[in-house]
Amino acid sequence: MKKLALIAAAVLISSPVLAADAIFGTWKTKPDDNGNYGHVLVAQCGGNICGKLVKSFNSDGSQGIQDNIGKNIIWDMTNEGDGAYGGGQIWAPDRDKTYKSKMQLNGDKLAVEGCVLFICRDGGTWSRVN
Repeated sequence: MKKLALIAAAVLISSPVLAADAIFGTWKTKPDDNGNYGHVLVAQCGGNICGKLVKSFNSDGSQGIQDNIGKNIIWDMTNEGDGAYGGGQIWAPDRDKTYKSKMQLNGDKLAVEGCVLFICRDGGTWSRVN
């Protein structure tokens, strides 16, 4: 009986650690300057949050260039609470630039913003795919 109680206590204590972050899942990016967009799978990477490009689409919805599939788009992001994420970086394939970034989660919408020095770029609002 003591063993069962200890196991139950361990599960209850570890549950918050095992809970998935609300940002985890696949997100459709805002179309770039050419109208192309992608699907980014956001997941846990070590102690932080990262996102890899898993699909690429042309402006007409057909399969896009596959060169960037599997590459990190988001890395070193941390959950700051209340749907805010920061401290990480986002790579914009269309401009081949990496931005210090922050994100704001609101339901199935993810507002993305990034800056290089004093130049900031609105990454638009991404939509949850799943």
